[in-house]
Amino acid sequence: MEYLNIFIKSAFIDNMIFTLFLGMCSFLAVSKTVKTAVGLGAAVTFVQVITLPVNYLLNKYILAPNALVDGVDLSFLTFIMFIAVIAAIVQIVEMVVEKFFPALYGSLGIFLPLIAVNCAILGGSLFMQQKEFSNVLEAIVYALGTGIGWLFAIACVAAIRERLSYSNIPAPLKGLGITFIVTGLMAMAFLCFSGIKLA
Repeated sequence: MEYLNIFIKSAFIDNMIFTLFLGMCSFLAVSKTVKTAVGLGAAVTFVQVITLPVNYLLNKYILAPNALVDGVDLSFLTFIMFIAVIAAIVQIVEMVVEKFFPALYGSLGIFLPLIAVNCAILGGSLFMQQKEFSNVLEAIVYALGTGIGWLFAIACVAAIRERLSYSNIPAPLKGLGITFIVTGLMAMAFLCFSGIKLA
């Protein structure tokens, strides 16, 4: 039950896009079509699920005070280590997508390598550190929840944007203008999840 609570809270109540507004640059740029949005969302989810547990183990067994040697605190290396892990995993994901999904690789363009600097990925690791999970499985569930929440958010907005392309939108609001409005309305809708009582 605890794992389900972590998943629901990270995916819906503390959604990276609609609640914390992390990863907005790639979210706004790639959410034009559902296909590319789902591709990027899946890549972000995969990177979260791999990097967050690795960063959890790094934090617990190397970076935490007195983890390696009594009296030694390596927590000042947290950002450097977390970013290095994220960059390495993103590089692997980029090579796999380029090799096996060249069409998706072409449509994602520069935004695939930019996952390395996507603040939602680093934010997930830093929130994981702040929440002080008791084991690596909780960190994996949290990573899966944040990734699925990000994927859900970008896929929903992409579907709405595809439908809006057939609508008569005033010229000043076309493109990013209407996207900001839709994102704001979706964020307000996601506030409803904050009333969920988890055991």
